[in-house]
Amino acid sequence: MISSIKGILQKRSTEFVIVEVGGVGFKVYVPASTLTAIGDLGDIVALHTHLHLREDNLALYGFATEDELSTFELLINVSGVGPRAALSVLSAVSVDSLRLAIASGNVEMLTRVPGIGTKTAGRIVLELKGKIDVSSLKPADSGVFVDDADVLGALVNLGYSLAEAQSAIRSCPREGNPPVEDRILAVLRYLANR
Repeated sequence: MISSIKGILQKRSTEFVIVEVGGVGFKVYVPASTLTAIGDLGDIVALHTHLHLREDNLALYGFATEDELSTFELLINVSGVGPRAALSVLSAVSVDSLRLAIASGNVEMLTRVPGIGTKTAGRIVLELKGKIDVSSLKPADSGVFVDDADVLGALVNLGYSLAEAQSAIRSCPREGNPPVEDRILAVLRYLANR
């Protein structure tokens, strides 16, 4: 199948680009993150691709990085998530943010993505929780460390807002590498004493 494409960027829209390769223009659907990374019209572009076959349709999906491609392929293997919904997710959140949301069980963040409802978001978290690799993630921009994903998930499940939970986790000192249970108790004590 077509695993990559390299050619001249002929056209771009909000959902796809046309890449000319040897006189043939390929319509490649891309997420917003790839649209911002690929360059200007007339530039040579290279995309990692996924060819999606259905009975009545043949569509090519392209990504600026292999990481985006592998995340897209994980998403479309979730029951009820098609290529368009997967592109919508990757357009709305970065791959690292998506990984953190899945690891922490943050269904709420995924429901903010257009076209993703509560059931689908829950299914994504449930089916991908053990399949994603969070070891490469650095502390998130929010100041919450990856190993605090379970703490963040527990607080959100207890009814705290995402912002409130992140703020509490940042405010509690990290000494050593305490077990998740101890970390949750420390954050809950902090929240109770505020």
